[in-house]
Amino acid sequence: MARFLLSRAAQALVSILGVSTIVFVVMHLSGDPTLLLVPEGASREDVLDGEYLAGLARFDLGTSLVQRVSVASIVASRLPYTLLLAAGALVVALGVGLPVGIVTGVWRGRLVERLLMPVVLVGQSMPTFWSGILLILLCAVTLGVLPASGADSWSSLVMPSIALGALSMATFARITRTSVVEELGKDYVRAIRAKGVAMTPIVLRHVLRNASIPVITVAALEIANLLAGAVIVETVFAWPGLGQLAIQSIAGRDFLIVQALVLLASFTYVGLNLLADCLYSVVDPRITLLADAR
Repeated sequence: MARFLLSRAAQALVSILGVSTIVFVVMHLSGDPTLLLVPEGASREDVLDGEYLAGLARFDLGTSLVQRVSVASIVASRLPYTLLLAAGALVVALGVGLPVGIVTGVWRGRLVERLLMPVVLVGQSMPTFWSGILLILLCAVTLGVLPASGADSWSSLVMPSIALGALSMATFARITRTSVVEELGKDYVRAIRAKGVAMTPIVLRHVLRNASIPVITVAALEIANLLAGAVIVETVFAWPGLGQLAIQSIAGRDFLIVQALVLLASFTYVGLNLLADCLYSVVDPRITLLADAR
């Protein structure tokens, strides 16, 4: 187990170092970083400050040249809002997607599948900005039951969470259904059924655990996608998170903040994939044994 985890941690560290290098190089491809980092009409003193900050960008997030505040503090002030939105979207995605996937997998070909699968298809095909606009028209404009924008109360979280989590919900439902159907077709399920065991205990005790590996893989990617997809949703609902900060920083040419956000997103992807690797060994010990045998 220790060897397996150390191997995955080393791979994650190499990925993070590679991402950091690539992001820094890409930020320099568009021209002189000193001239890009300072605003138009900057004085000689501002240019020298920009050179200093550009040198620190490899190791430190630096200071925003637009807001004159440390980039770390700006990102930290917006991060809780994005984490809260991602958590709400994840609750929607898992709370709806997993049960729908299990039900449609166990009772495939029946009426319940024909009723639920159109919901999955709608969630899969509808862009987040469009579903967000429809939710605003329905719940805020027509019914007046939810605020259209902002983050003033918990009710402000409902529509952004649904809009952001709908696509992931459909993904979880499809992957879970496919995994459950595959497991139900295996010999061990037939053997247990031949002994007279009911379907519900088989699904709860055996099928769900064996079908969880693909779900864990997708979950790691989807959680990262929720953070990345928050850019659109936060713009539609004026949610004061990292997504809105990214749009504002790009428009204001605050490149140090943009660089910090890109690095944060990259680290999130790498970290979640490392966490998924660790969960593999917990769910299925055979993965650890195979890794140690290499």
